Amino acid sequence: MTMPDPSLSSQLRAAMEWWELAGVDGDFTDDATDWLSDSGDHGVVDAASGGKNAKTKPQGLNQNQEPAPEPVKPTRADLLGPNPPADLDAFREWWLSAPGLDTIGPRGRVAPRGAANPELMVLVIDPEQGDRDILLSGPQGRLLSRIIAAMGIPQESVYFASALPRHTPMADTASLAASGMDEIMQFHVNLVNPRQVLALGAGIPPLLGHALTNDLSHLREINRKPSPIPLFVTEGLDAMMAMPRLKAKFWRRWNEWSVKE
Repeated sequence: MTMPDPSLSSQLRAAMEWWELAGVDGDFTDDATDWLSDSGDHGVVDAASGGKNAKTKPQGLNQNQEPAPEPVKPTRADLLGPNPPADLDAFREWWLSAPGLDTIGPRGRVAPRGAANPELMVLVIDPEQGDRDILLSGPQGRLLSRIIAAMGIPQESVYFASALPRHTPMADTASLAASGMDEIMQFHVNLVNPRQVLALGAGIPPLLGHALTNDLSHLREINRKPSPIPLFVTEGLDAMMAMPRLKAKFWRRWNEWSVKE
């Protein structure tokens, strides 16, 4: 006896329920709108030409008509030291107590969670503001749980980590990476040894060994010997919550990326 084909209405209902689980509650478009005309100097950089055709404004001068001083480059430090953590348990203890990871000190840091060799490593820039003992325990974490459920990945097969040990609004990730935090992040990824990495936050590429970019879609792997790790970089959970259209954009990109991987 053959089963009857599902009705169109049941298929549509199932599709809507999946999108609702995934956190997408509206219809959005990625069509670009040219808000800046060519008639004025808007200081727009032509990313495709590497800045060669950029419209620039002269640097401002101080009261003495002297050029503004160059920004101070961060001093790179060996934050891991001569005896880095040997496994994830040791890394968690080190993460919560090691000096030099931030200017405040160990108090208030939040540890990563999960087991080694996971199907997916989820990486955010910093913990949520309300996190205390558990990373991503607030609204962003609840959104992330829905995203992972919609992916069909069991929570126990996911490792959750932050690139910074405490909530750090408006973090200058490029400077932090140059100071040595990128080495810690990549060392952490190697200890975890995930099958793939989902990195949430437009500012996260420098901490993974990449340059900042407006096009996150071309960042597709973390360089590692003997083999690279597949990487998917997207906007942060806070941005998705503030701009729901980014959730739909995320799912379109993730579905395309998953097929290619």
